[in-house]
Amino acid sequence: MKPATRVTRGLAWVPLFIALSAGAEVSSSPPPGRSVDELLAYARQNNPDLRMSTMEAQAARSRVASASALPDPRFQIEMMDVNNAASGGSTSLLPGEVGTTRYALIQPLPFWGKRGLRGDVAAAQAAQSETARDALALDIEMNIKSAYARYWQAVGQLRILDETLGLLDAIERQAMSRYGVGLVPQQDVLRAQSELTALKLERLEAERRRRDAAARLNALLPRAADAPLAEPAALPTMPPALALSTLWSAVQERSPDLARERHAVTGAESGRALSYRNRYPDFSVGLRDNRPRSGVETWDVMLEVSIPLQQGSRRAQERESEHRLESARARVAAVEARLQGKLGQAHAAFESSSDKARLLRDTLLPQARATLAAAQAGYETGRVNFNTLLDAERQILRVRLSLLDAEAEQATRLAEIEQLVGGSL
Repeated sequence: MKPATRVTRGLAWVPLFIALSAGAEVSSSPPPGRSVDELLAYARQNNPDLRMSTMEAQAARSRVASASALPDPRFQIEMMDVNNAASGGSTSLLPGEVGTTRYALIQPLPFWGKRGLRGDVAAAQAAQSETARDALALDIEMNIKSAYARYWQAVGQLRILDETLGLLDAIERQAMSRYGVGLVPQQDVLRAQSELTALKLERLEAERRRRDAAARLNALLPRAADAPLAEPAALPTMPPALALSTLWSAVQERSPDLARERHAVTGAESGRALSYRNRYPDFSVGLRDNRPRSGVETWDVMLEVSIPLQQGSRRAQERESEHRLESARARVAAVEARLQGKLGQAHAAFESSSDKARLLRDTLLPQARATLAAAQAGYETGRVNFNTLLDAERQILRVRLSLLDAEAEQATRLAEIEQLVGGSL
């Protein structure tokens, strides 16, 4: 083999090596999931529903210019005396070989104000599409935040159960040691082993919940259901206080659902004005060139006016536009009532979960830890029986899991409030 050929074949493998190296770099990148902001950024770039809604909004915005544009001009050619009866010639359909050929250029002109109103209607529809896109983005973000909170909760449950299993394992060894020297009955050892088995079963259920939460989170991004996720670091920081009146003011200013219905009112108002403007005629202006086969070329100027004769049809259109406007205004009031009810419910649930988490964290959890420490010390000295020690262990487990549930519920309710408000708090 020639050296040049070997070099050429060797160079042919370079793109493959580069591709494999790039693939190794991509595969070695850490999976998302450590923070909710990381997941939201991934969804904004990759969620197909959001991309579809964005394209629809851009399409609606592109229609505004065409809605208010002038109609296209029309070109007309008319051939008169095609059988050439006046000149005694033969029949023809070619311009210039008939009695007279007329060329006309006609430009339709809508009545004053109609073009602007059509543009206003299209602009309102485009604004509705844009606010619908914003509402969809908020809905996706709320679902991701809620799924992340459940994922964080399931991972936290696994961590707490693993720590409790380690504690129970130490308690079991302590019971076996005391049973070996005859200080406690065998029942203490059996109770500890039974408690360990029950916790292992509970851990299996927590692992199932973790997989379910991860699959739901991956579906929202979207990724494969079994795609790996990083272990969540922490929930988003909770705001110190949320006044309901302040939140409602933010809803009225920022809610895309409410903005969409207000844009519908604006479009309905422009549509009503356009229906009344249709009472007036439209125009057309034209320029005509007359070219006889034998004779002098002449020019004509033309003005055409439509006759709005079907007033009954126009009155029906006007009534329709009035009803549409009233319907749009009623929808604004209906959406305000619905949002106010949802905000009140989400705010009450957020406050309740916040109070519950505060009580569990600041009061019950320190008490449960102190109770467990006292029970362990008492069991070692024989002043406390094994049932008391197990009850103390169960109590601290319940309190820790309840605190985890309250914090996850608090994050979920905050996500609902942020969706209603129209952005992060």
